[in-house]
Amino acid sequence: MSFTIVEQATPRLNRSELAVPGSNERALQKAASLPADVVFLDLEDAVAPDDKVQARKNIIKAVNDVDWGGKTLSVRINGLDTHYMYRDVVDLIEQTGDRIDLIMIPKVGTAADVYAVDMLVTQVEEAMGKTKRLGFELIIETALGMANVDEIAAASKRNESLHFGVADYAASTKARTTVIGGPNPYYGVLTDKDGDAPREYHWGDMWHYAIARMVVAARANGLRPVDGPFGDFQDPDGYRAQAYRAAVLGCEGKWAIHPSQIELANEIYSPSEDEVTKAKRILEAMDQAQKEGKGAVSLDGRLIDIASIKQAENLVKKAESIAAA
Repeated sequence: MSFTIVEQATPRLNRSELAVPGSNERALQKAASLPADVVFLDLEDAVAPDDKVQARKNIIKAVNDVDWGGKTLSVRINGLDTHYMYRDVVDLIEQTGDRIDLIMIPKVGTAADVYAVDMLVTQVEEAMGKTKRLGFELIIETALGMANVDEIAAASKRNESLHFGVADYAASTKARTTVIGGPNPYYGVLTDKDGDAPREYHWGDMWHYAIARMVVAARANGLRPVDGPFGDFQDPDGYRAQAYRAAVLGCEGKWAIHPSQIELANEIYSPSEDEVTKAKRILEAMDQAQKEGKGAVSLDGRLIDIASIKQAENLVKKAESIAAA
């Protein structure tokens, strides 16, 4: 273990994160009744420029008037390159109580972007005498952001999570795709020639590197990595496949851009009963091994050791958090 201990961000369930446009008053009212772990109210991409000011008013009203229960509530502000951003931050903090938990910062390109929002949030919180400290969700969705992802992840004590914004990332890198997430038939490999045998074509995951890179930066700084949107909400199987691969790589959850995707994310990012049972057996076996002075032991024909304890503890804690929600 390194002498440097990674401080963990505020623990929150983040299996599903529902995006709700601030310009849609009906959706703002409905969101509170849906089973998403996190709801982010959107002032950025989902809102047309002419609707920005009214959307901000709608969100402030919804934050104050809607019963959000125990949900984690976030607001995605406009980008630092717009004239809407500062007013988003100021009005949200000045005109709401303590119900907002997080601010989502889009298109973060450098650590200085996070610093700038942190400075503004801190000043307004102090001026208002706020005792609750807002956390930050950061979207990595540009080539610049991915190039600086390590510095971004470490830029503020407010940071809680990194999110992969696949659509804007594709545009930023000039990727040859027009879909939001999902595979691309042209990203694959052809097997070598083998006489007259037909050659096989295997699809690959064009987003593998980006998500894996973000996960490493997030975990190295104690943050939650979250996979972003999957645009075809009429393709649950496609959503499920993308969510599972992100989960395998270490993500804690995925966005839902439609209510139908919430239950899928909750299911995929929840450990199964069999997984929890096995994790508890690992902990019991290792506890007995340590009593016997052993550092490793065999369980079901497989070696388990100290690293197995950490993996098992993660699963059990996740299950306990879900049960307590």
